[in-house]
Amino acid sequence: MPILNYTTSITTEKTAVEIQKKLVAAGAQAFMSEYDDSGVMSTMTFKIGNLYFRLPINIEGVYGAMNDDHKIPSRYKTYEQASRVAWRIIKDWIEAQIAIIQAGQADLKQVFLPYLQQPEGKTLYEMIKDNEFKLLTE
Repeated sequence: MPILNYTTSITTEKTAVEIQKKLVAAGAQAFMSEYDDSGVMSTMTFKIGNLYFRLPINIEGVYGAMNDDHKIPSRYKTYEQASRVAWRIIKDWIEAQIAIIQAGQADLKQVFLPYLQQPEGKTLYEMIKDNEFKLLTE
């Protein structure tokens, strides 16, 4: 089965605005976007209270998955398309997370805790992973 949203034509910027609206409705207060060297939006960070969270956009991972999938036509196997797909997947994931929050099963900070940005710039998950998950077992 091909990767979710592989045929999307929605720009990363439009998707980013949709994501921001959903996160604002859930309590986010500020946003920052970063772009890679080719001018493609590659990161979105948002603020809740005094905490910052960085969304897990992995365009390279999506690009690789799309290029490895023989069911996806070659016209979709571009970096620009992978960017659009990566952002749509994150939007869908955020919608699911917001539904969990609305159902009272979690709160916004709890859902996004792995993406809490640490002072050195890494997320909490990246920091724990870099320490081979020792923080969880000690």
